[in-house]
Amino acid sequence: MGLASPHSLDKIFQPFFTTKPTGQGTGLGLSMSYDIITKGHGGELKVETKEGEGSTFIIQIPVN
Repeated sequence: MGLASPHSLDKIFQPFFTTKPTGQGTGLGLSMSYDIITKGHGGELKVETKEGEGSTFIIQIPVN
């Protein structure tokens, strides 16, 4: 998945955004995860990426 471009990172949590070829993904997974974490639990979902190395997703959910 080509997440390294700044253009992709700006849209990564938007519904139906995908870097996969047509027919190989709906682009809903990260959008749904973002809503569950942020709206459902009051948390944060962040992404850090390094071109050619990969991406790390950071989930922070408050304890209380």
